[in-house]
Amino acid sequence: MIRVSVYYPNKPDGRFDLDYYSGKHMDLVSARLKPMGMLRWEIDKGLAGGNPGDPAPFVAVGHLYFNSTEEFEKAFGAHGEEIMGDVRNYTDIEPQFQVSEVIG
Repeated sequence: MIRVSVYYPNKPDGRFDLDYYSGKHMDLVSARLKPMGMLRWEIDKGLAGGNPGDPAPFVAVGHLYFNSTEEFEKAFGAHGEEIMGDVRNYTDIEPQFQVSEVIG
C-alpha cells in the first residue's frame, strides 16, 4: 500500500481554509479518485511543533491511500489538473508532495 501525503507548510501570512479543504476539496478528490483505486483519505490538522510553544510546521497534511504507485499515477494523471485547479479555493500555500510505502 502507498500513501500520498500533501503537506501545507505553516506560514504566518498564509491562507488556509480547513473547512473548504476537508469538505469541498476532499469531496472532489473522493469523487474523482475513489473510482480509480483510492482506498481512503485522512487529514492531519497541525497543532504544535516538537517543543512546547512551537507552532506546527504544517498547517495541515492530507493523505491519500492506494494499493500501488501505478494506481495513483493513473488516477492523478486523469484528474490531477482539476484537483490542483481547486487548490487556490482554499489556500495560497504551495503544497509539497511525498509518495511513501506504508510499512506498518
